[in-house]
Amino acid sequence: MTPPAAPSLRITFSRRFRSCPGLTFLKPRPNFSDFAPADQELIRRADKVYYPTALLVDLFLTLGKEIFPSRETYVYCGDKVKQTILFQVLGLPHPRTRCYFGRQRDAILRDFSLPLIAKVARGSSLGRGIFLITKAEELQAYLAGNRPAYIQEYLPLERDLRVILIKHRVVLAYWKKAPSGEFRHNLARGAALDFEHIPGEALDFARSVSRACNFDDVGLDLCHTSERGWLVLEANMNYGREGLARKGLKLDEVLRDLMEEGII
Repeated sequence: MTPPAAPSLRITFSRRFRSCPGLTFLKPRPNFSDFAPADQELIRRADKVYYPTALLVDLFLTLGKEIFPSRETYVYCGDKVKQTILFQVLGLPHPRTRCYFGRQRDAILRDFSLPLIAKVARGSSLGRGIFLITKAEELQAYLAGNRPAYIQEYLPLERDLRVILIKHRVVLAYWKKAPSGEFRHNLARGAALDFEHIPGEALDFARSVSRACNFDDVGLDLCHTSERGWLVLEANMNYGREGLARKGLKLDEVLRDLMEEGII
């Protein structure tokens, strides 16, 4: 008689899995030698690692371990330049966007008409680092502090759509409506949330984007134009939880349920 298979050893470096049974939580450390010997052995023996951290994700893949979320979720996290190139290569609808390095920046006003959107290319969040440029002087002020320059066409949108997907399954979707006088649709900038009338085609589009990019834990920001249909604006791997909270959802419980279903 074949003996039963040993249960898989699963570890996590994220407290968001605190409600998930069968996982061992390890506090992230900057050096492997900082882990207690018993924890070092857990890391070596683990079959699957949840939220391996940006520092260790490649290590676990080198060791042949299964991870969640995907490596792509880490590679493109917070990097608008990489995301834009990925969207363009995959042919995903995206606002017209160009990145400028060095003297290439002299061509911005030949390539784009005013107004335009300029963004901090890497690491910005909560609506910080997004600028509506209406005149040349504003563009020069932006260029003085930003390299590379990340320039995008201006779309006069009243709202955009946030879709949170885990393992390409829609967990939540909601509109973000900018307050009067504000061009940004971020909750941190006073945007209003609306959970009603979410188009099914938008959710289908979000699923297709997450699968194409292999983003399996992401908050996608989408918008719709009458000329081009649905566009992907950007991918947020460190998405906020306010929308979840307002809908009565807790991320750790969502993850627990998905784990129990065998989705993650």
